[in-house]
Amino acid sequence: MKHFASLLFVGVVGLSTLGQSFAAEEAKAAAPAKPDLAKGEASFAACGACHGADGNSAITTNPKLAHQHPEYLVKQLQEFKSGKRANAVMSGMAATLSEDDMKNVAAWLSTREAKHGFAKDKELVALGEKIYKGGIADRQIAACAGCHSPTGAGIPSQYPRLSGQHQDYTTAQLTAFRGGVRNNSTQMTMIAAKLNDKEIQAVSDYIAGLH
Repeated sequence: MKHFASLLFVGVVGLSTLGQSFAAEEAKAAAPAKPDLAKGEASFAACGACHGADGNSAITTNPKLAHQHPEYLVKQLQEFKSGKRANAVMSGMAATLSEDDMKNVAAWLSTREAKHGFAKDKELVALGEKIYKGGIADRQIAACAGCHSPTGAGIPSQYPRLSGQHQDYTTAQLTAFRGGVRNNSTQMTMIAAKLNDKEIQAVSDYIAGLH
């Protein structure tokens, strides 16, 4: 009887261990694959002419992508591909990318060091700083720092990094949000709708010098 109980115990333990092993394998299979940085770099080579070989665009109308949050980059690529965010060039580029391609490129870009930008106009910078840090209370315009952080670092998976971004690019995007040309962020559309041209240029100039 004792021998039988011992065998029964061993059998139960064995089944339990086997079950745990299967569960571990299933969890491993279900876990998303880690991005492949080498593939990401290779895929990004086609983007270098517009965005710089290391993601630091020298063309002020094209965004710097280096050190951007990968979740944000993937979201933008998905929306370019689906047409939710309209841009003829980027829609064509994104159309050729798989989900894995997007994740690989975004992960690689997030490892690149972002080059500092600079503000151009002292008067505009003062106004831009006021808007960025404190908003405009009497017009119910929220401070940019609330979502994008005081240093412009942003919040991963929610709000993009802005620090050092080209003034021309940021101005164009805020204007596009205001005019409904870019409509993939209800929050940004509502904020930009309340800003005039000078305020858009001012906050864009301030962001360019943030680091």
